[in-house]
Amino acid sequence: MMAALIAGQRDPQVLADLARGRMRAKTDRLVEAFIGRFDDHHAFLLTTMLNRVDALSADIDAVQQRADEELAPFAGAVAALDEILGIGPTAAAILIAEIGLDMTRFPTAAHLSSWAKFAPGIKESAGRKKGNGAIRPRQPLPRPGPR
Repeated sequence: MMAALIAGQRDPQVLADLARGRMRAKTDRLVEAFIGRFDDHHAFLLTTMLNRVDALSADIDAVQQRADEELAPFAGAVAALDEILGIGPTAAAILIAEIGLDMTRFPTAAHLSSWAKFAPGIKESAGRKKGNGAIRPRQPLPRPGPR
């Protein structure tokens, strides 16, 4: 419909008839929506906006492709994490990017949990609530060293 508008089509019924899928049931409302003023200036602006959307989509695809390439050596780890309930491929990639695969830098699972901000904090003392719920900034990863 937008391509037809850009190409010069201004008849609301013709534009509404271009609807596909679930929009076909809404042609009466589409005809109403297409009644109005749409001139060459609007077509220029719409073209510019659609070009921007296309460029951003291309950028997103390029970044996704690069991320997939960088993650390829860790496919086994991603698959293993993906088997955990609630963790999909995206969460697995984030975990690997944030924490890595070298767990020796964390002496215990509790240290990892604490660093990842999953450890529960003490929010009450002597029956009084403490803290304002603010999240403290993430600490840098501990460096592996001699034990």
